Amino acid sequence: MLNSLLEISFTDLVDVGFVALLLWALIAWSRRVHANLALVGLAFLGLLYLIALQLDLKLTAWLFQGFFAILVILLVVVFQEDLRRLFEQIAVFGLRRRPARQEAGGRGIVVRTLLQLSRNRTGALLILPGREPLDRHLQGGVVLDAQISEELLLSIFDPHSPGHDGAVLLEGDRLVRFGVLLPLSDDQTQLGPGGTRHAAALGLAERSDALCTVVSEERGTISVATQGQLRVLDDPRGQLLDELQQHLDRRGTKDARDSDRRPQLRRRLLEGGAAVVLALACWMAFVPGSTVDQVSFEVPIAVENMPAGYVFERASPAMATVIVSGPRRELLLAQASDFQVTIDVDAPLVELGRRTFPLSRRAVHHLTGLEIVGVEPANVFLSVRKTETTAR
Repeated sequence: MLNSLLEISFTDLVDVGFVALLLWALIAWSRRVHANLALVGLAFLGLLYLIALQLDLKLTAWLFQGFFAILVILLVVVFQEDLRRLFEQIAVFGLRRRPARQEAGGRGIVVRTLLQLSRNRTGALLILPGREPLDRHLQGGVVLDAQISEELLLSIFDPHSPGHDGAVLLEGDRLVRFGVLLPLSDDQTQLGPGGTRHAAALGLAERSDALCTVVSEERGTISVATQGQLRVLDDPRGQLLDELQQHLDRRGTKDARDSDRRPQLRRRLLEGGAAVVLALACWMAFVPGSTVDQVSFEVPIAVENMPAGYVFERASPAMATVIVSGPRRELLLAQASDFQVTIDVDAPLVELGRRTFPLSRRAVHHLTGLEIVGVEPANVFLSVRKTETTAR
């Protein structure tokens, strides 16, 4: 293993780094969609498939290949929305897309409006986009594209307004659309006594990186939904502005606060370390592991077909050196016990007194996929004695 690591080149490091990034993204994605156990199960099946290939279990390997071919289709069907979001995140990262910046005045307007709606127990739902596109999650609504103001928001959420039941989409300091319909969440554990507005807010937070703020019409509470979590704010007056600021921090408009970054940084470092280890293991298995090399084994010499009346005592030398060639990963699993060296003596020659016999590659028997390169020594002396019956 150490020799393989010493052979790694710059291009191999780039190769390992790229695979590690892909594995890191896969681990993070599986955590976000709560598919950690499914990923561990797939990794276990993949390990069994590799073992079947190494042991040349043709039927088992064939079944695994068919299973993985069907599994790809099932994964696309089951995780269609999650995969689409993953591709969108990759596009956002590649294009360096940033959300519209919301000034401090705009955040103050949002906070004051939500507090007033809460006091009046007027239901409301506001959406603050992140970096991911939201168009495919939003339905209906009226395009407005107006400067945000308290009066405008209060008029939209007035119970007599036609669009008060829908959500309002804000981008920066602009009110883009109102009366928007959102996908609903079915997570009853988080929703609790919350109604349709809460289900809509959580539904969008589960599918995107947007921040949704909800005012309950029945209880007058203010809740926020983000990153798939719905929380009721105990102190809305002090917490609302912090939630808006943290949302902007997470989306890259400013450096995130240290208290928020430490747990995420620790988790990402652990995931990144696991991805690097997996990528390095794959590289060692498939790159240096496929390199053809040679090793030798010391194997005891056995004798067959001794003539009647003769007893084989020992061979000189007693051990043969078998030189084999093959991929390093197979050589790593090979042992001396996998090989047998047998001299098939010529009985008439033994009776005539011959004791030295040649040793060739045909004398080596094994069931591995390795190639016998040579065997030493070239000749072996056999010590043979006659039985008492033969001597008489």
